[in-house]
Formats: sequence, C-alpha cells, structure tokens
Amino acid sequence: MDRSIFLSLALASLFIGVVSARDWNILNQLKSLGSSSSQHGLVSSGLSTNLKRYCESWRFNVEVHNIRNFDVVPQECVSHVQNYMTSSQYEDDVERAVDEVILHFGSMCCSKSKCDGMDAWIFDIDDTLLSTIPYHKSNGFFGGEKLNSTKFEDWIRKRKAPSVPHMVKLYHEIRERGIKIFLISSRKEYLRSATVDNLIQAGYYGWSNLILRGLEDEQKEVKQYKSEKRTWLTSLGYRVWGVMADQWSSFAGCPLPKRTFKLPNSIYYVA
Repeated sequence: MDRSIFLSLALASLFIGVVSARDWNILNQLKSLGSSSSQHGLVSSGLSTNLKRYCESWRFNVEVHNIRNFDVVPQECVSHVQNYMTSSQYEDDVERAVDEVILHFGSMCCSKSKCDGMDAWIFDIDDTLLSTIPYHKSNGFFGGEKLNSTKFEDWIRKRKAPSVPHMVKLYHEIRERGIKIFLISSRKEYLRSATVDNLIQAGYYGWSNLILRGLEDEQKEVKQYKSEKRTWLTSLGYRVWGVMADQWSSFAGCPLPKRTFKLPNSIYYVA
C-alpha cells in the first residue's frame, strides 16, 4: 500500500474513530453542526497537520476561550495536555503571567504608604495558588475523563497540593504592598480546614478572607457565584484591582475588576 494512502487512512481513523461519550472530539462537534466540509478538510490535510499541531491548536483555542463547555479533553490529546501541564513551558507561561501582574502594579496608585485598606486583589485557589497536577498524575486522567468529585475531595483532604510555580512570590508581593487579598474558590465550605492547612503549608498566609461555597451557593454556576462575591466586596467599598484565576468563569459577570489575569489550564472547563 502506498505510504501516503496508509498515513491518510491512519489519521482518518485516529480523528474519526469515536466510540463513546468520553471520547469527546472537536470533529464530532463540527459534525453535529453539519460541518461535513470542515471535517473533510481537516482529515484530508492530515499529512500537513500532524497530531501534535492539532492538539496544540485545540489547547490554544481553549485558552483564548474559543472552545468552551467541553466535558473532557479529546482522547487523542490527553497525553499532549499532560506533557504541557507538566513541562517547563507551562512554568514559563505562568511566570509571564506573573510578570504582567507586576507591570500592572506600576499603573496602580496604591502603595503601602498610601493605601487606605480598601484596595483588593482576588485569587482563585485550584490551579491558581494550589496545583492539582499531582492528583491528575496519580489518577492518570489529565482531562481524559470527567472529574470524580468524591475522589478529588478525598485528595483535597490530604492537604498535599503544592503551590503553582511562581505564585507564592507573587502572592506575598501583592500582600506586602498593603493590598487586601481575598481568596474566592469553588471548593465546598466543609473543605475549609483542609484548604486552610494546605494553603499555609504551601506558603500562603495573611489573606483577608477565604470564601468557599456554602449550601446556598452549591446549585449556582461558578460564574454567578463568583460574580456575586465580587459584588459583595465592592458593596463594602473595596476597589478590586485584579482577579487571577485559571478559568474564564472566574472573570465573568459584573462588576468587572480593573484587570484579569488567566493562568493556563486545559485539563478541564468550569462554567
């Protein structure tokens, strides 16, 4: 069999061979919309668009919020996502985001000697301050399966999540400027003790408030829940200079902060 025909068939089999709901694939999404021409175009150009480039393109479009509401990472891209999230490139990308936060400080009027105590900064926790990478390593998921909330909460209770690279330094630089730090997380209220212990062990302390989901918040989408908490902070008179998180839902809704800073994370999508 001609080599080019063999490669084309192999790629077509790789992209189209979806057998279950967990094998989510962007091509299926296009097909469900009737975009057969788009599917055909991608498969037929398989020789020039190899799997690595396809998966990197998928990951990039997640980060810029073109791809939304995915349940799991496409099965053919799980190893690619794992390689990225455990790579030095991921750490470099986080560091670049941290650098931009530092530059943002240069435009702020608030300094430690001038702050009136009403300047605020918001951090998410999971994959913003504390990394869930060890959980995914031990379970082998990296987005290839839906998150098992029971297993994940059992892991949280172990209090062993490390800090996200470069974030401890940034956290304390913000705090030392006299800016109040608020942690707004989707973690449940009953995980408060484990969360506090883990944060302190990872090097974070001195926050002004740690806000977790109470019973009244559990049925709300994350974007609604976090928007309501920002509204509450501003109602108290706080000026929110920035929000840093790994999910777009942490920034959605009003009131808008002066700046938002997104950390890379294509393992899961939280609405």
